[in-house]
Amino acid sequence: MSHYDLITILGPTASGKTSFAAALADSLGTEIISADSRQIYRGMDLGTGKDLADYQINGHTIPYHLIDIAEPGYKYNVFEYQRDFLRAYEEIRGRGKTPILCGGTGMYIESVLKGYRLLPVPENPELRNRLAGKTLEELTRILQGYKTLHNTTDVDTAKRAIRAIEIEEYYTHTDVNERSFPQLNSFIIGLDIDRELRRQKISQRLQQRIDEGMIDEVRRLIDQGIHPDDLIYYGLEYKFLTLYVIGQLSYDEMYHGLETAIHQFAKRQMTWFRGMERRGFTIYWIDATLPTEEKIALVKEKIKEI
Repeated sequence: MSHYDLITILGPTASGKTSFAAALADSLGTEIISADSRQIYRGMDLGTGKDLADYQINGHTIPYHLIDIAEPGYKYNVFEYQRDFLRAYEEIRGRGKTPILCGGTGMYIESVLKGYRLLPVPENPELRNRLAGKTLEELTRILQGYKTLHNTTDVDTAKRAIRAIEIEEYYTHTDVNERSFPQLNSFIIGLDIDRELRRQKISQRLQQRIDEGMIDEVRRLIDQGIHPDDLIYYGLEYKFLTLYVIGQLSYDEMYHGLETAIHQFAKRQMTWFRGMERRGFTIYWIDATLPTEEKIALVKEKIKEI
């Protein structure tokens, strides 16, 4: 495995990425770097599906990184992710281990595997004032003038759309070549799960997390002073649950709307990962339903072959 800098495990939500990554890390004696854009936030546990119990293997905790590193309400970005990833990566490599990158946020994964050259983008008050009051549809059209929208997350809310426009406008006038990122050679594993099984697991998981107190988690965050708009900004669970908590959705509207949104999100994740293959990445797909020991054996055998 010495010719690989990194092992990457990706797949749609509810495909079992975390539990498999933890088992593989235990087998290889290594550590995990998370690639989830929302699990970085403290206190946002059930809504982001952290599943921290999955890191408990054979009586010990598999070391993990980039989880619980920011306060809720903060607008963490891809530039910061690259920076924090590189810090964790170099620490793990310094211990003589090959890190495992695991998650479902395609942009985060590709930003480090492809070495995107990014710069921190400051707020642009003048641009924000010009965009204030525009409808989400109008903002979407403006953003489409900068780039093709592969992911609708950028236009999930007006606030997100304005930030996306702000970023694109900044890069039209700024040379990104001044910031470099190392080229990493990663063995990429994709967990492939049947669409109907994926839908079933998503629905079961949603009900389980609600039963475990996901709505109360949102109430607690609001009680701690997090503005509802800031939670809605994070999309998916936090968007629908917050709208329910503040009385803008009924329980049924929240539940069925969220269930549909998560199914659509999983579909978009797979679209991104298939797009990565078209963009030159080789992904070794494994049946997500195979026993963990069999998946680990397949990975080890494939690494030997390459």
